[in-house]
Amino acid sequence: MVDLGLLTSADAPFWRSLEEGSFRLPRCSGCARWMWPPEFRCGGCGAEGLDWVDVPARGTVYSWTRTHYPFVPERAGDLPYTVVLVEVAEAGGARLLGVLEGDEAGLRIGAPVTGRIAPASAESRGFPTVRWSLTTTEVGR
Repeated sequence: MVDLGLLTSADAPFWRSLEEGSFRLPRCSGCARWMWPPEFRCGGCGAEGLDWVDVPARGTVYSWTRTHYPFVPERAGDLPYTVVLVEVAEAGGARLLGVLEGDEAGLRIGAPVTGRIAPASAESRGFPTVRWSLTTTEVGR
């Protein structure tokens, strides 16, 4: 497992928040612009501080792909699997990647999804992750 205490990159607080069970994304402390991926300086105003804000782990599918090739040995047993690029509206449209869990019925661009924080595992190379599931919005389902 990866020792998250050793991370020094701009996105280290993201991984730590997942480890703590929270979904936090960065916003510039100077101009409140959402930034993903995080940088050490805001591209909008040049400020150097970030506020890591709890946001709901939900959004819409911006894009997706089904993977049939084992890019890493730890994922070979999961093939095929679907990776979604999720746009998080409550974080200024930040887009995050994650594996889709569950049924693909209804998977399309714009489909609503909800995230679940999965603990660190061998298949995620020691990092906690966000796994996305399609959100049922139809009445009666």
